[in-house]
Formats: sequence, structure tokens, C-alpha cells
Amino acid sequence: MKIIVLKFGGSSVGTVERIKKIANIVVSYRKKGYKPIVISSAMSGTTNDLIKKSAAISNNFNSAEYDVLVSAGEQISCSLIAGRLNHLGYKSQSWMGWQIPILTEGMYKYSRIIKIYKKKIIDSLRSGEIPIIAGFQGVNSNNRITTLGRGGSDASAIMCAKFFNAQKCIIYTDVEGVYTTDPNTLRNAKKIKVISYEEMLEMASLGAKVMQPTSIQDARLNRIDIEVKSSFVKKGGTKITKRKNLISNKIIRGISFTKNDAKVTLIGVKDKPGIAAAVFKPLSNNAINVDMVVQNISANGKETDLTFTIKSDDLIKTQRLIKKNKKIIFRELIVDKNVSKVSIIGVGMIATPGVSYRMFHALAKKNINILVISTSEIKISVLVNKKNISKAILALHKEFKLDK
Repeated sequence: MKIIVLKFGGSSVGTVERIKKIANIVVSYRKKGYKPIVISSAMSGTTNDLIKKSAAISNNFNSAEYDVLVSAGEQISCSLIAGRLNHLGYKSQSWMGWQIPILTEGMYKYSRIIKIYKKKIIDSLRSGEIPIIAGFQGVNSNNRITTLGRGGSDASAIMCAKFFNAQKCIIYTDVEGVYTTDPNTLRNAKKIKVISYEEMLEMASLGAKVMQPTSIQDARLNRIDIEVKSSFVKKGGTKITKRKNLISNKIIRGISFTKNDAKVTLIGVKDKPGIAAAVFKPLSNNAINVDMVVQNISANGKETDLTFTIKSDDLIKTQRLIKKNKKIIFRELIVDKNVSKVSIIGVGMIATPGVSYRMFHALAKKNINILVISTSEIKISVLVNKKNISKAILALHKEFKLDK
């Protein structure tokens, strides 16, 4: 069978009129001879509303019940899409994760798909139906509903493409593709026609909101090409594919940034083996993600300073955990919420010397001070004062000619 997976995000199914429009998109693929499998997110705003309700009920809402609650939005959108397709004369049926079933493992709120039982959906396709599958959800070995994290419908689509051996996987969203940076921040941002899994993973992890990072990793591991397109305009999108498929003279592919970082510095930490592990273990146990880390060289061999970044939402919990940690000794704890991270990403920097200099020089010319630096094979991230983030993006976008 010529299977195609079509995933529609929350904005694409945000209103009844938009659902009518995406139903026409599904029909267009059917007319081209494809057997569409549709993955739908909840209507925009629905999941956030359900989360607010859980918070109003309890500040420690049970995780298993949380997944039952927040997975309800997809049931509504799937039913409406199937209903519209039936209205247009095409047999269609909605499917929740537990009905297929889509088997997951891991913690509630952050589960991962490990298997999709195919028989019911294959039978549906062979009978001429268009199955509409709820994204973002599955069921665990205890037969309880689980969810895949915010943006998890992307992972649902990619794993469906894997298990059903789809010829194409298209992610429909409210933007025309992946851009060199956020077009809402920089008007000169350009759409990227082709990007590697690795570059897209870095961009998503560093702040780009087009796709969920774990779903990009799933696509990379399973070598599934993805196309990101707009539900609202008929234009080509961005293809996410293997690095060797790229043909480009661009050293840097894009710029990502975040605005919800906090910098934590421990002054006068006792410099001895295992101290970093002692600092970060309680944070890890409490699901606090530590990003950039810098430890100064100990001048006297006795004390050092340790700086790291976290999400600003985790700052209060982090401060509390550090202060009650009896395994570490330090003289002072300093925090700063007025920081942002800006990153340049591109596989081209692997074989191109001088990229770091160009980045740092471009920022220096705009009098932007760098607070922390971290690097990987295909990205360089710097922490700057939050007030300078727009100026930094513009300077780097121009330096690496991303508007050309």
C-alpha cells in the first residue's frame, strides 16, 4: 500500500473552519492514490486549558490522572476530522491510542512509543477507510493511558511512519517550514529548504518550536524523512533528512534562542573529586535539566566557582535543593534570571575554522557581553543579557549571511 502519514498540529485544527480545510488536504492525497493515516493534535488551547484545570484541583495532581486528562483533547479533534471526511463521502474513523493499541514505556507525561499494533489500522486502510489517530498518547503495560510530552503528536506521526512503512511523513503546522531563525523576531529570516536531522535536533533543543526534539531523534534513528509544511498556504516546506543528502554552501544553517533561562553560580565551592556530581544529582532526581556548565580553574587548589544554566521555571526548586544539600560547601549562591541563550547551528562548521571567532567578533562589535559559552560538533551557544537577544540574533544572522 502507498501509505502517507499526515500530522496536523493544534493550530491546524484550531477551529471548525480549519478542520474543514485540513479535511480537504487529506482528500487531495487520497485522490493522488495515497492511503492517508492522519495524526491529530488537540485543538489549540485545549491542552493548556486542561492543564490549568488540573492545577486548580491540586498543586500535586496525580501523574497518571494527568495523562488521562490532557489526552482528552485529541479525542475531540479526531472525531471532528473523521466526521468531516464522512460528510465529504469518505469512510473515516477516529482511533485513540488504547484502541489500536499504541504501546508506550517510561514515566507518565514523558512516555515513548515502543510498538504500534498494526492489524486494526491496516484492516481499516484496506476497507477504504481513512483512520484518524490521536497523537500525543498511548497505553502502557498496565493498560493505562500515557502521554508523550508537549508536542508529542510529532512523535506519534514519526513512529506511525516507521511501523506502517509510510512513503512520506508530512507535518502540517501554522508556519511554512523551518526558518533560519524565528520569523516573528527577525523579519529577514529565510525558510530552509533542506536541513539535516542533527541540525534540526539542535535547533529544536535550543529553542526552535517547530518540532519536538525527541521526535526528531526518533526520525533520525529510524531514517524517516520529514516534510514540514503549512496547513494554510500551498507552498513547499522544509525537508528534514540525512546529512549526506544536503547540498549547500551555508556554514551555519540557523540561529536558535531561548528566553526562559536562569544562570546559577556557586562561589567558593570546595574543589575536590565528585563535587560536580554532588551538585547535579539532586537536580537530576527532580527532573531539572542542566544545560550550560562552566567550572573555573582552581587557583589555590582548594576552591572553585561553578556556573550552570537551567529553565527559569525550575529556579526556585533548584535554589531549595542546593541550599539543603549537605554534600556541598560553598560561600555564596548567585542567580540571574535576566539571561538568554543564543546558538548558531550548522554541519558546515565541522570543517570550517574560524566560526567561533566570527560569532564572538560579531557580538563584540555590538557591545554584547558573553556570560557563558558551550559548544558541540555542530553548534555554539552563548549566554547573554536578555535585553541583548534581538540585537544578537540580528548580528549573527547578518554575519553568516542567512538572509541571502
